Amino acid sequence: MAALQLSSFDWQMQANKYAHHTDKYYSNELITRRGQPFYLRMSFNRPIASGDKLTFTASTGPNPSESARTKAVIPLSTGSSGGSWSATLSSNNNGAVMVTISNPASAPIGRYTLSLQIASQSRSTSTTLGTWVLLFNPWLQADGVFMMNNAEREEYVEEDAGIIYVGSTNRISMVGWNFGQYEEDILNISLTILDRSLNFRRDPVTDVARRNDPKYIGRVLSGMVNGNDDNGVLSGNWSGDYTGGKDPRSWNGSVEILKEWKKNRFQPVRFGQCWVFAGTLNTVLRCLGIPARVITNFNSAHDTDRNLTIDVYYDPLGNPLNRGSDSIWNFHVWNEAWFIRTDLNAQYNGWQVLDATPQERSQGVFQCGPASVIAVRQGDVNLDFDMPFVFSEVNADQITWIISSDNSKKQTSSKTSSVGKFISTKAVGSNSRMDVTDKYKYPEGSKEEREVFKKAQQKLKPSSGAFSSTAASEAIPEVRPSSISGKFKVSGVLEVGKEVNLSLQLKNQSEDLKTVSVNMTAWTIVYNGTLVHEVWKNSFTASLDPQEEMEYPLKLTYAQYENFLTADNMIRITAVCQVTDEAEAVVERDVILDNPSITLELLDQARVKTPVNVQVLFANPLDEPVDNCVLTVEGSGLMRGNLKIRVPSLRPKERSNFKFEITPLRSGTKQLLIDFSCSKFPAIKAFLSVDVTE
Repeated sequence: MAALQLSSFDWQMQANKYAHHTDKYYSNELITRRGQPFYLRMSFNRPIASGDKLTFTASTGPNPSESARTKAVIPLSTGSSGGSWSATLSSNNNGAVMVTISNPASAPIGRYTLSLQIASQSRSTSTTLGTWVLLFNPWLQADGVFMMNNAEREEYVEEDAGIIYVGSTNRISMVGWNFGQYEEDILNISLTILDRSLNFRRDPVTDVARRNDPKYIGRVLSGMVNGNDDNGVLSGNWSGDYTGGKDPRSWNGSVEILKEWKKNRFQPVRFGQCWVFAGTLNTVLRCLGIPARVITNFNSAHDTDRNLTIDVYYDPLGNPLNRGSDSIWNFHVWNEAWFIRTDLNAQYNGWQVLDATPQERSQGVFQCGPASVIAVRQGDVNLDFDMPFVFSEVNADQITWIISSDNSKKQTSSKTSSVGKFISTKAVGSNSRMDVTDKYKYPEGSKEEREVFKKAQQKLKPSSGAFSSTAASEAIPEVRPSSISGKFKVSGVLEVGKEVNLSLQLKNQSEDLKTVSVNMTAWTIVYNGTLVHEVWKNSFTASLDPQEEMEYPLKLTYAQYENFLTADNMIRITAVCQVTDEAEAVVERDVILDNPSITLELLDQARVKTPVNVQVLFANPLDEPVDNCVLTVEGSGLMRGNLKIRVPSLRPKERSNFKFEITPLRSGTKQLLIDFSCSKFPAIKAFLSVDVTE
């Protein structure tokens, strides 16, 4: 009898990908999910006889070994062994056989090589059959990323487009984002991110062995999506000046960023801000099979000294001061990933905060998380990872100080409920906003919320001798609180190109006549509070009778702010109100100006592989021309790559409409995104849900 020889081999690509929910990936490689069997078809030169011994080997990473669980030697058998690697003969028909390969739900994910050894008629041959990719399996209960609810799994694993909330507490707006985790090469790039991490460079064998653990992978990715320590994916920039790169507001999604990182030989892509980091991390998590979503926290605290208080400083003229390193961002965006915490008590399973925005170092690297959302709510800041930082982001107290010219300082107010508002994410299966603030903390002002805050403070005390806020650690002269209260009220529209009209409303809350001197400033800012340019200032003095209220109107012309506005369109207006021998009252308001609207319309029913026209309508609202106009279009499943269209300059007040064509590639509801930028408007966004039929 001739020695047994392999004559053909087939990965059964289509059937396997469909069974493993990986049929949407644009890839010629087999992609399977761990813990779930897949099937191979093979034919040999003759039927397999009892003396033939067939052994498969599956291996991943450099120097794979059985002890590290990065290599499995799998003899072909007739019965499967549950929960570990096995190869079973499922049909044997005259030399044509079907083999079922099973692997454990705890196998490291990544690219594996499969080879076959045949021992037959006293000779032995070995053949490499090829490579395939193994991913996490949120469909399988035994996997640590298992998600039971089908609608949630569809949203948090399979959905390749989404919405990210931005703006401020009084003006929440949204941008569309193309996650595009199935796009060509994105899976390869996601695996490359792991292979370029510091952990892999230091100890590749251990790193690959630990890729069975979603918490390990989440932490590595949170460090690698920013380029700060390791030539990761994105370089952050909050200066308001984005020369030498792209304004963070102009990205439409992660695909272009990830491809550019690879094309530039893994040099960080310029530039990103928090939602760009979060959108990109979300893509990679979903791509590898970890359920993930993007979370926005409004009035987000950045606490640098682990004391759970944020100190904010002004000078007596009303100028905000970059004095301390603490800050409060108008909004901050991070991710939550869904998995069990094998390192903690089971009560902390579920959503875990991961943050790829480089804010503070953790274990020497700019990385953050996974921090259990449940632990944040309970104030368990002693647990891994980066709990005090995440707790502060949603829960810190805010203390406002006035620094005089002689460098002395006075505390003017302390607020316990200004941080961590409207914590938001896209709802499951719809484009509406879901508020998840109650998952992070008890209601502001409730007994439980203060108790949790005190518990967190207690737990942090031993770890830092320098604990306790500046307020408590320095002797502060006793100052009477201000008898004046105030607020800014907006009147009229808030639009780029228009005058900004506000009034400062002051009230004398005492029973005495009060003379108040007021210093006001207006600065253009970046959304994280970075000051860009002072655009206006004014001072006045007023006398207020007991309980009297007064209103002081102020206006900013377009000419005053137009050259200093960043793509955030944010202006911070501050008034410092001083009554003799009393603490100053600081009144502050951030206004966000709307861009002119841009409208996106589909001119026909969208069908797979049929070109369809899209129309864009835009009117220049300004009394001056706008030029250098570029329209960037993208949408996974609607087009390959992205489209850049040069648009003619627009005369003052001119309306324009331009058309472009897309050819949808897949059926279902898809998201089409555009970014329109020109000399006066750096990033006007719009997106449209497109229903594509077969």
